[in-house]
Amino acid sequence: GKLYSQIKDPRHLGRKVMQEFVQAGAPEDILYAAHPHIGTFKLVKVVENLREQIKALGGEVRFDQRVIDIEHEIGPDGVPHLTGLVVLDQTHGTRTTLPARQVVMALGHSSRDTFAMLHHHRVPMESKPFSVGFRIEHPQSLIDRARWGVHAGHPLLGAADYKLVHHAANGRAVYSFCMCPGGTVVAATSEPGRVVTNGMSQYSRNERNANAGIVVGIDPRDYPQDAASLEAAFAPAVPTSNTSTRADHRLGSNATSPRIAPSLPPLRLHDPEAPGGFHPLAGIVLQRQLESHAFVLGGSTYEAPVQRVGDFIARRASTSLGEVQPSYRPGVKTVSLDSALPAYAIEAVREALPIFGRKIRGFDLPDAVLTGVETRTSSPLRIHRDEGLESPGMRGLYPAGEGAGYAGG
Repeated sequence: GKLYSQIKDPRHLGRKVMQEFVQAGAPEDILYAAHPHIGTFKLVKVVENLREQIKALGGEVRFDQRVIDIEHEIGPDGVPHLTGLVVLDQTHGTRTTLPARQVVMALGHSSRDTFAMLHHHRVPMESKPFSVGFRIEHPQSLIDRARWGVHAGHPLLGAADYKLVHHAANGRAVYSFCMCPGGTVVAATSEPGRVVTNGMSQYSRNERNANAGIVVGIDPRDYPQDAASLEAAFAPAVPTSNTSTRADHRLGSNATSPRIAPSLPPLRLHDPEAPGGFHPLAGIVLQRQLESHAFVLGGSTYEAPVQRVGDFIARRASTSLGEVQPSYRPGVKTVSLDSALPAYAIEAVREALPIFGRKIRGFDLPDAVLTGVETRTSSPLRIHRDEGLESPGMRGLYPAGEGAGYAGG
């Protein structure tokens, strides 16, 4: 529900977006607050109202429908031109083709099956940097005291937030991400057999804990590039007794839905056209490896692996929790997180936490909790666009949304 942006906006297009949200039921204070925030529950109603506006204008909203392929033809310019979308009805198993010459494909950053499908059709894309790390939780009262001092608790101030950055000795940048005052750490996996964390806050921001991602920047040089890793990461997953069938794949993944199994185009393991020689889907490989390992660390029950900050800094496994009780559901398992991320990321976070503790008193509180893993800070790839925002290799396709790789947060 956080709506602030760091990009330049000379045309004030952001103001237009805010006004649309308010008309759809968002709090009016987002029009003037420095850090506008709708809140998760309020956002649900806003989206419902926006959907009704779309329908009133003649639009159509389809549920349980999944784009599994595109159709195209070679145009007179020698470039493929989009002609339609192949859509799977996941309830009934029927497939239809929607004729279309122009498609705004507004993907999320986890539309992994769609990324692979577009790559199969040689839609130009490239691997890009993103970040991986953990969620950290503190008592919100601790953050309030550190930030507001004697004024902590004043109703006009509300829950304090923070923004932290550290450049580690190994050259990695460590920073706080998606800070959620008075919020909760939530399960965010879209695939069975994997654990992913995220954070959220309600409009009131009155939960007991503050949380934020503490993440480390990585780039395509860090991603697996071998064909075996790519093939393993994109092979159809078979649910086991430890993977709930409730975790179907309507949100996008490589694996087979327990209801309808879409047949996706084969993965292109080798891409000689990839910029820098980095396979465009390699970042997804690393994400899936880390998320699968987090699932195992948590006991293969969808509980998340956690470690007390004091234990993490001291390089010892946690066996119990202290003052800070994790908010993650369905639950957590105390472990050592040393294997949860690449060694360079672990060392960078371990170096950063005490330094953050000097910037915000108590940030390195021994009982603060790290929950793993945070892997979806932004899209792991970028789908190329020309000056008209159109794909140069698939005319009529307009990549948009966070998944296109031009925005994230």
